Amino acid sequence: MKTVTSANETGSFGLSLFDDPSTRALSRVGVVDVGSNSVRMVVFDGAARSPAYFYNEKIMCALGAGVSETDNLNPKGRDRALAAMIRFKHLADGMGLSELTVVATAAVRDAQDGPAFCADVLQHTGLHVWVIDGKEEARLSAQGVLLGWPGAYGLICDIGGSSMELAEISEGRVGKRLTSNLGPLKLQGLSGGHKGRKAHIKETIASLVEQMGAQRDRLFLVGGSWRAIARIDMHRRGYPLHVLHEYRMTPAHVSRTAKYIAEADIEKLRSACGISSARMILVPLAAIVLKQLVKAFKPTDIAISSYGIREGLLYEQMPQRLRDRDPLIEASRFAENKDARMPGFGKSLYDFVLPLFKSAPETRKRLVKAACLLHDVSWRAHPDYRAEVCFDNATRANLGGLNHHERIFLGLALLYRYSNTREGTRFEELYTLVDEKTQLEAEVLGKAMRFGAMLWMEKGAERATFKWYPKKRILELRLTHDALPLFGEVAKARLKSLASSLQAELVVKTRKD
Repeated sequence: MKTVTSANETGSFGLSLFDDPSTRALSRVGVVDVGSNSVRMVVFDGAARSPAYFYNEKIMCALGAGVSETDNLNPKGRDRALAAMIRFKHLADGMGLSELTVVATAAVRDAQDGPAFCADVLQHTGLHVWVIDGKEEARLSAQGVLLGWPGAYGLICDIGGSSMELAEISEGRVGKRLTSNLGPLKLQGLSGGHKGRKAHIKETIASLVEQMGAQRDRLFLVGGSWRAIARIDMHRRGYPLHVLHEYRMTPAHVSRTAKYIAEADIEKLRSACGISSARMILVPLAAIVLKQLVKAFKPTDIAISSYGIREGLLYEQMPQRLRDRDPLIEASRFAENKDARMPGFGKSLYDFVLPLFKSAPETRKRLVKAACLLHDVSWRAHPDYRAEVCFDNATRANLGGLNHHERIFLGLALLYRYSNTREGTRFEELYTLVDEKTQLEAEVLGKAMRFGAMLWMEKGAERATFKWYPKKRILELRLTHDALPLFGEVAKARLKSLASSLQAELVVKTRKD
């Protein structure tokens, strides 16, 4: 992923946008996605560039079930969807939302009674339903992916109940877009049985390949059926970090998991993976589609995105300067501003530890920056559990622009911020997701932050600097006279622990200012 930074930003952290009116206006945004299988309301809150989910509720309605045969929405699903919309409107009013944006996709746009359903929603709730076509659905889904990965490139594939959309992304832009009828609910209604469905899937995807052209980059998967397959892939592989966003699969993983699903007792597999019955019914057909999709487009790798249409609607409202910001850094800055004991100190800490990572690539320095911003946000946790809380928050928090390896690095660094050792924690199996070199770098960062936090508790102060000579294995600390009283027994022990992790000789000097 390439992170884009605005040209008018200055310094290692850029300028804060929290107080900008156009940013503050996005602090709480509500959207409803009326899909073919589910109706979901999400209210975003917090850091507008990498928002938290203030409220998130989904009702499985199966609006699109039977549309192919009857040309009308599923009657029971229609009643449930209308009831859900009435509930969502009451919730939005209670939360003080100024607006609730509602979009409807394939089922409503394909059904003859789709307009009547929209009229019922308007009559009962006062909400206008925006019925979007397939290409617009693809564009919004792609924008949702860009919310999490501003510099992402590759092919977006969003599967719903009644359709499947494709979109290219590159350089922060959405390119060519296509839509198809490969949603599992629609495939259920095809004649010809299993063989007929497989032939239709193969033929349709071949046509998509011909129209879309070569796509050998990353394939981003958006949609509940893809997430269910990813959860099954995790189960099959014994993968320890159960975070779907940015979970990676290879083409070989997809092939093996599709076979695993085809041969499994579906009810036992559903129960083992915690997938709803309504979703699991669609998984076997979705797995056939995914296997053929990967075979035809030949992506280098496959990433699961929990961000889609709803996040794309939020992205739609962002000014470009906010879109260009790094979602991880913005979320970390927001957390520091809200929860740290000394907001703004993260930058001082970053400047202090940076000499230890002078030759590191920008992707690593980005994580160092995030760690320094987050180093103190969990201080309210009980001291006996603070290190574990830090690790748990970093690895499982809703953070964009962060893959699983980076989550583990960040979690380990924050764990070492509050503990001199990681032994005896309940996260042992997660550490193995990164190599020993990465584990050591996280340990060094955590211990450097642990020591640095003892020397000053105010932003902007410069009481100490590090000099690191990696070839000579010499770690030099230079202290100002003002800092000498702070360099007490505990601080010395923490510095010695850092030097030990670096396998370095320690030199302490007094700096003349």
